[in-house]
Amino acid sequence: MRKEVRLRGIRGAVQVEENNKNEILNKTTELLQEIIFANNLEKQDVVAVFFTVTGEINKEFPAYALRQMGLNYVPALCAKEIDVPGAMERVIRVLVLAYTDLKPEEIRHQYLGQTKILRPDLSGEQK
Repeated sequence: MRKEVRLRGIRGAVQVEENNKNEILNKTTELLQEIIFANNLEKQDVVAVFFTVTGEINKEFPAYALRQMGLNYVPALCAKEIDVPGAMERVIRVLVLAYTDLKPEEIRHQYLGQTKILRPDLSGEQK
């Protein structure tokens, strides 16, 4: 029986050590590659990508990493995360919209490094 393909949202986050162009692009690329790999996506499955960054990140647009990965025609948007007191700093968050045959509960969201604590329910860190 063939699975039905649907548009799904896949979340993720990564923390950068420093606010510099290379760090932002490298960490964003790592995050996107993990999302694509973990969910068995092809580049053509990706419909759009939304990024948010915390206020300390401003040396590069995370969306530029998509271009470096060859996803030149995928619409992308960057925005500032709301400034919640005490929130984790230097974080890039992403919402990838992609076509997949995975059910919502089968989606493998990717919270890398310390960002696992942001969504323990999605990162597998819940005990």
